Amino acid sequence: MSSTNPQTFPLILGITGASGLIYAVRAVKFLLEADYTIELVASKSAYMVWQAEQNTRMPPEPEQQGQFWRQQAGVPTKGKLICHRWGDVGATIASGSFRTLGMVIIPCSMSTVAKIANGLSSDLLERSADVQLKEGRQLIIVPRETPFSLIHLRNLTTLAEAGVKIVPAIPAWYHNPQTIEDLVDFVVARTFDQLNIDCVPLTRWQGGFREKL
Repeated sequence: MSSTNPQTFPLILGITGASGLIYAVRAVKFLLEADYTIELVASKSAYMVWQAEQNTRMPPEPEQQGQFWRQQAGVPTKGKLICHRWGDVGATIASGSFRTLGMVIIPCSMSTVAKIANGLSSDLLERSADVQLKEGRQLIIVPRETPFSLIHLRNLTTLAEAGVKIVPAIPAWYHNPQTIEDLVDFVVARTFDQLNIDCVPLTRWQGGFREKL
């Protein structure tokens, strides 16, 4: 079976307390619109960042949180969204026997990077990432930090050496973005490219520059 088939296995979506939760919202939107199944887990700090950045409370209860994410993404019915409590280390996604397409952590804090790089699993998000690594599945992280310290770079190098795909939240301009969403969607699309998932409308690079003679 093709790993790009939305009906095959779910995709784990991890959301940390890094600034830039709009990346997570847009990721949820495009996956649900494409009828994917999402297993979503937000870290404890993500709740605090939502309050700080959006002055909005993210409910901790899984069912209410599912409604919250659907409302934020503007996708009330399509796809399938299962939310998990950050501390529920007994959830399905904490086990290697639960098959998935892989995991995307967007945005990914440097604290989460450090814990995954050093094999620490203090919550469900980190445990799920550790499971992807031990099972040889795809793990993609979208770090949102600047500047990177030497410690950050060493932790990212450790993850890259372990097979993790690292897609920094760095937009491009060759697709002529007109809105903040255009810039965000470029990063989301390039993130999903790592899983061979093409569900984000994106004007892709069509060739080199041509000098006018």
